Amino acid sequence: MKGGRIDKPRSIRPRIRARLTSVDDVARLAAGFLARRDRTVAQVQQFLISHGVSSLLVKQTIRRLSDLHYLNDSAYAQRWVERRLVSRPMGPARIKAELQAKGIAETVADRVITDVFHDVGEERMARRALNARQRHGSRLTPAQSVRLLRQRGFDEETIDRIVMVACDSDEG
Repeated sequence: MKGGRIDKPRSIRPRIRARLTSVDDVARLAAGFLARRDRTVAQVQQFLISHGVSSLLVKQTIRRLSDLHYLNDSAYAQRWVERRLVSRPMGPARIKAELQAKGIAETVADRVITDVFHDVGEERMARRALNARQRHGSRLTPAQSVRLLRQRGFDEETIDRIVMVACDSDEG
């Protein structure tokens, strides 16, 4: 406060940007960002760019963090999919869309999804999705089951098999 008036608050960002002139400085900033939780390469790139880091320094920092195993999109995707399927069963299409929204490359997403569903099985996951929904309320009609499974990203063949089995068990 000068002479009874309030000064404009000084921005801290220009001082941070002024210090980000080496890969070491940028790597420290990125490491702090990564310390909070797992991130994808795209998320770290966006973070660094938003802090005014040059594209050359961003590329060099990403390379260094990858070499040090701080960044690995494949491992990130594997962990994320496994956690996601435990909390909310869903199909490959939905998982792929969510991974790509996080900046995971299509080839990496496809490989991880293939690995996970090879172990778990899409039909088993679809049954889990239906059972979880039915635990929270009344039984679902076949049309509601189809709609839920489509929203969760299961393919039509899996949906048909699951709904037919459910209908057969209701009749018998």
